[in-house]
Amino acid sequence: MAQEAAKYPLVDAIRQSPPFDITHVPDDSWVKDKVIVITGGASGFGAGFLTRWAAAGAVVVAADINVAKGDQLVRGVQRKTGNSRLYFVHCDVTDWQSQVNLFREAVKLSPHGGIDAVVANAGIASSKGQFEDPQALDVTSPPPPDLSILNVNLTGVAYTAHLALWYLQRNPGSSAANPKCVPSETHRDRHLILMASVAGLVSLPGAALYGASKHAVVGLYRSLRSSSLMHGVRVNLICPYFIDTPLLSLTGRAVLAGGRFGKLEDVVEAATRFAADPRVVGRAVSVGPKIKVKQDADGEWSLVEGEDKDAEQRAIWEIYLHDWEDSDVFQRRVITLYNRIVEIRGWTGWAQDMVAAVAYRLRSYWT
Repeated sequence: MAQEAAKYPLVDAIRQSPPFDITHVPDDSWVKDKVIVITGGASGFGAGFLTRWAAAGAVVVAADINVAKGDQLVRGVQRKTGNSRLYFVHCDVTDWQSQVNLFREAVKLSPHGGIDAVVANAGIASSKGQFEDPQALDVTSPPPPDLSILNVNLTGVAYTAHLALWYLQRNPGSSAANPKCVPSETHRDRHLILMASVAGLVSLPGAALYGASKHAVVGLYRSLRSSSLMHGVRVNLICPYFIDTPLLSLTGRAVLAGGRFGKLEDVVEAATRFAADPRVVGRAVSVGPKIKVKQDADGEWSLVEGEDKDAEQRAIWEIYLHDWEDSDVFQRRVITLYNRIVEIRGWTGWAQDMVAAVAYRLRSYWT
């Protein structure tokens, strides 16, 4: 067997935090007074986040397209928790201006004039027709596929993330994400949570567009977390399994009959661990049904039935754990060569390329 290529750690370079400690119990009080914006906040995960963080004293702005349900939820949680700093704002995440208005309103509602965290949670799971089974495409004007899933789950999330990166960097009193910070002393934050799905990690037969949208969110996360050192925003990801929420359709429930669903409270727990602890930077978890497991000496997990003192109950699993712990020697050498080319060409090479770029643009314009 050929010798394994040398590895070069990049974790420090992108300021990623250590592996997520599943056994650590977060201190909910760390979210107290933080201003958190949640899209898709009227039901499901969004409602769960709102309820728990409101109880901990956070200032929460829930946004959703369903005004009646969102307003009713916020009023109910206000009564239940005694927290009056909870707000509902109508927002259609597929509409850019609607999201712009949401963020502007959140800043107005914020006691300190800024936003500490944004949860890009809005999403849908179904659309009209089935992408994999085209119909009536032999007519004169065949109908296009319904891309509402992409509009909500991808375009909407991209809008949210884009606005979040702008507002989080400008959060008064905040500083760049730092895995070595002291949570109890970090009162302001810059945090973006992206909500994807297990469908963003594996194939999901019969749900091509949903799977594509969630794979895209995972890709967005993996890119943004590697540039955290530039924008100072910590970006984390949650990929729920099939969770017992209104988003889970009758078809999905039928397919999973006889199996197990994940629980909403476990997704909320995972999100709270991210939201409460500003030391968690660039990490991702998948949340599924809580199961009893045991890890062997080689690090492999196995399902445990019956009593076993070494077993543990787990619903939260870290994913993309080792992405930046090493890079192979080929990648390192190629990037080094590319950087060396830039160094050799210097300002002269830069000027030549800029002149060529302008000339190309002019030629395209006149032709």
